[in-house]
Amino acid sequence: MIDALLIGGKGMIGAGLRTYLPKLDSEYSVTTADLPGAPDAATDPAAHSKFIELDASVDDAELRKALEGRDLVVYLARKDPLSEMNAMTDRVFKAIMDVCPNAVVIGSSSVHATGAAYYGYTREENSPIANRRFDEVDPWPEPLSVMTEPCPTGDYGVEKAYVEAWCHRLGALGQSAVAARWGGINATNGKKDEISYFTVWCHQEDSARFVDACYKTARAGKLRPSAHYYVISNNTYNVFDIETTKREIGYDPQHDAESFYGDDDGAHSLRVD
Repeated sequence: MIDALLIGGKGMIGAGLRTYLPKLDSEYSVTTADLPGAPDAATDPAAHSKFIELDASVDDAELRKALEGRDLVVYLARKDPLSEMNAMTDRVFKAIMDVCPNAVVIGSSSVHATGAAYYGYTREENSPIANRRFDEVDPWPEPLSVMTEPCPTGDYGVEKAYVEAWCHRLGALGQSAVAARWGGINATNGKKDEISYFTVWCHQEDSARFVDACYKTARAGKLRPSAHYYVISNNTYNVFDIETTKREIGYDPQHDAESFYGDDDGAHSLRVD
């Protein structure tokens, strides 16, 4: 059995992991720890089995109890403002270090941690990529390397960079830890009215494939210390490096945003959430 704990696991990413990890490998036993009364984004009945109610930002004793004996910990929880978010991240990672130092840890980062490195060609008002005028893009931008250092443009990216720093700290101490630079994940695995979403889109199944690949690579003793990877589906118009992820951990994404964006060339909203 692979005993996994998702901290903040009722959201979009956690819903996908709870749904697809056991389908990828029946050895996964997934428990979700989240706030009392938190809405659950999962729609698959099989994803509604094991829950612990706790507030990871304040319930240190309950958090540490929930961490006991885990093989895999995925930290997904977040809150505002930035100062409280970072304080919760401190609390969670210190507890992990004390309670389950042998667990594989996936820390929730985001493509937004490196926003300054790609916003220029995906979010400018008349960007050919954002407007899907792909014949004007020659050559296609070199995919943003997984080695790109954090360069956030707002508080959300800053909080994700802080999670990455903690993953690096764990790696330096010998614990298997990966910062997941999640792309765009949603409950229906469909479109969103968001600028250039087709470049960051990630199917929930692919997010689970990423976590599974990280865990098994770590257990095989082959995980690069303090790694951070972009978690994006195998999108035709990708601007992020997932080839390194495929090569280093065997990530095998199965989905492509063009399966439903393909008929929209030249027509796309420029609204930024």
